[in-house]
Amino acid sequence: MPTLSDILVSQGSLTAEKAKLVKLTQIQTGTPEEDIITQKEFVNETLLAQDKAVYFNVPYIDLSQIPASPEALALLSQDVADRFKVFPVSIDKGGKKLVLAMTDPLNLSAIDFVEKKTGYHVKASVAEASKIKEFIETKYAQSLSKEVTEAVFEVAATRDEVKSFEAGSKFGFIKEEKIAEIVSHILEFAIRARASDIHIEAQEKSTRVRYRIDGILQEKLTIPKEIHDSLISRIKILSGMKIDEKRVPQDGRFNFKVADQDIDLRVSSLPTSWGEKIVMRLLKKTGGVPSLAELGLRGRGLKNLEDSILRPHGIILICGPTGSGKTTTLYSIISKINTSKVNIVTLEDPIEYKIAGVNQVQINPAAGLTFASGLRSFLRQDPNIILVGEIRDQETADLAIQASLTGHLVFSTLHTNDASGALPRLLDMGAEPYLLASSVTAIMAQRVIRKIHDKCKTAFTPDAKIAEEVKANLGNLWPSGKDVKFYKGTGDAECGNSGYYGRVGIYEVMPVTEKMSKLILERASSADIEKLARDEGMITLKQDGYLKVLEGITSIEEVLRVAQE
Repeated sequence: MPTLSDILVSQGSLTAEKAKLVKLTQIQTGTPEEDIITQKEFVNETLLAQDKAVYFNVPYIDLSQIPASPEALALLSQDVADRFKVFPVSIDKGGKKLVLAMTDPLNLSAIDFVEKKTGYHVKASVAEASKIKEFIETKYAQSLSKEVTEAVFEVAATRDEVKSFEAGSKFGFIKEEKIAEIVSHILEFAIRARASDIHIEAQEKSTRVRYRIDGILQEKLTIPKEIHDSLISRIKILSGMKIDEKRVPQDGRFNFKVADQDIDLRVSSLPTSWGEKIVMRLLKKTGGVPSLAELGLRGRGLKNLEDSILRPHGIILICGPTGSGKTTTLYSIISKINTSKVNIVTLEDPIEYKIAGVNQVQINPAAGLTFASGLRSFLRQDPNIILVGEIRDQETADLAIQASLTGHLVFSTLHTNDASGALPRLLDMGAEPYLLASSVTAIMAQRVIRKIHDKCKTAFTPDAKIAEEVKANLGNLWPSGKDVKFYKGTGDAECGNSGYYGRVGIYEVMPVTEKMSKLILERASSADIEKLARDEGMITLKQDGYLKVLEGITSIEEVLRVAQE
């Protein structure tokens, strides 16, 4: 019968020479092959676990990709999990099965004990010992699973008591305070995890809760399908929605306070095939608006932008796709120039942060208040500075140009991929070239990228091909005369094993110079505009990203993820 080392050789994880050494050591010392392989570090832990799964003919589970299941955690106590070095992954109530992550799936005494303790049949799977240890420590204690587990356990017990009444009111008997508790824990965890959005979505057999952390969605929790409706109703009541209307999307908002943080939540509901989905956007009221330097702007780009915002009139455009941080940059600029000597009016959809001393207006198309009609009214309000949330049509573009030409400083956003694409887009909307040339003063494009977590950052020498590509892109910005290092995060408990913690922006700032104005009059293409801007010293999005890679702020993968054409 083949041994573990034979399987490792057949899977290509271990050389035949090392396998012979392992077998010889095993004969001489009596130490199990797995312990010898681990001690001598012949195979990394993940590969060893995957090959063990093949050896024992059981599934391999990557715990870092699996959300915690409160019901599974409720079934098996932390003490038992710790004693046997196992982690409960999920349960199938109908089949009375419990999926258990183990380092040794042939540990029959552990399987027997867990089966007797829970009353469930164990389906063993293999996972890395370090991940099982980490998950026992974190998922029982730190994550929202522990608190939600207790609430879900009580809700489940209540449900079992009232089974005979289910036909009349399926969820009427579930303890309301327990549902409220689950919602509170979901929100508190979002704040602890620095999430920007929470997604609660119904699936066929369960409800999953995902958090957008540093711009990436991560699944953190699964909840029993039976309490989905109660959970959604609780959130809809909090946000002032109609709980009996489940056929159409609804919007609402509410406040949530935890410790010293005051959070404003924008809530959206959407009917889906398995039930209503809720998305909550978290907006911090505390902490203030970051400065331009804190956002990641620096050097020539920051200087050009600061020069443009100090002018008394003109249009400054911020470009980028949805979720690229345009609104945050606008708020940062407005906060910088907000004094008692100027009248600032903003037209937004929606108002994300409230800024003291600024007259902020929420658009309301149903009542006839659109970007265009609001902008027309603003000109009668004696403003110095106008912020228009977005230029979406010719009417808004024309009014913004007119406002800038009559002595106002106008800020707005545009959905284009880069700065050079903004001018052709405005021309396509019907704006006159001669008016654009004299009104637009600067255009900035941006993206947000994740920052490498400082506490688990490591340097490495990049692949020659990648280094050459970066060097070709940076040109004379490439640092000469030293070995270039790239950086990555190895991942730890604080950053959720992602290797990233927090976000920063990458920018390209394009001032509209005299030569640029001539190109606008000629209706030049975005390629021609970008070539001129680069000749005049503009650092592009990708270049700014690569410079932040060389400084160890972010990784090459992040820059390519958001800035690759």
